Amino acid sequence: MGTILDQIIEKKRGEVVRLKELDQPKSIEPTTKKRSLIDKLSKATEVSIIAEFKRSSPSKGDINPNLDPKEQVKFYIESGADAVSILTDQPFFKGSFADLMAARSVINQPILCKDFMIDPIQIDYASSSGADIILLIAAALDEEKLQGLYQYAKAKNLEVLMEVHNEAELEKVLKTGNRLIGVNNRDLKTFHIDLATTERLAKAIKDSGAYLISESGMKSKEDVERVVEAGANGILVGETFMTHPNVSQVLKEMKVSLKGVCSQ
Repeated sequence: MGTILDQIIEKKRGEVVRLKELDQPKSIEPTTKKRSLIDKLSKATEVSIIAEFKRSSPSKGDINPNLDPKEQVKFYIESGADAVSILTDQPFFKGSFADLMAARSVINQPILCKDFMIDPIQIDYASSSGADIILLIAAALDEEKLQGLYQYAKAKNLEVLMEVHNEAELEKVLKTGNRLIGVNNRDLKTFHIDLATTERLAKAIKDSGAYLISESGMKSKEDVERVVEAGANGILVGETFMTHPNVSQVLKEMKVSLKGVCSQ
């Protein structure tokens, strides 16, 4: 059976085949338009927040499946989010490229297409649907594939968030020279969450000159302060924002200062 990550990647292989059989959607706007998360990070004095739209997950099941992506992402931005992340995986997260296009139609901030990318066709769809950033998960890709997809995304004027959760994955990612690295505090094979993962990997990321995004497990201001103290420039938060009774309040509370933190 393998891990959940193995099962997701196996499903993705079938999805890639289907995507290649379809006519690609027309771009909803010129792909030359640049909304850069890296630019935001370079100027930030507070932690940058990527607020995620996530209907469901393998570890939690349904989170908030009936929310309207347009309304939710507008609310995120009005509450102070710097960017949004849209889950586009359908079988395991109940997302879609339609959710991404809906979000793009109502906000002008950077959007991350959060999916399990294994083929350039997925990057084509992300770009056509309005993404500014794509996710590449080191655990799912060998070095050659990681580098190839990274270069393909860059050629399409997309930024890339490369995700790691251990030293071996980070070593692989650092070889690419990419400037945006996410540390997933959730182990994709066991789903165990530990903010110490960010603390353990932060120094090597910061020493490389890359920006650090801490992903998963942030539920409070104290959690955010912990990862910022370690060196995080930004955080990616999904479940907390999708379920909290006062999203605006908790998002504002998480906007902690980067004072004293080296932000490159």
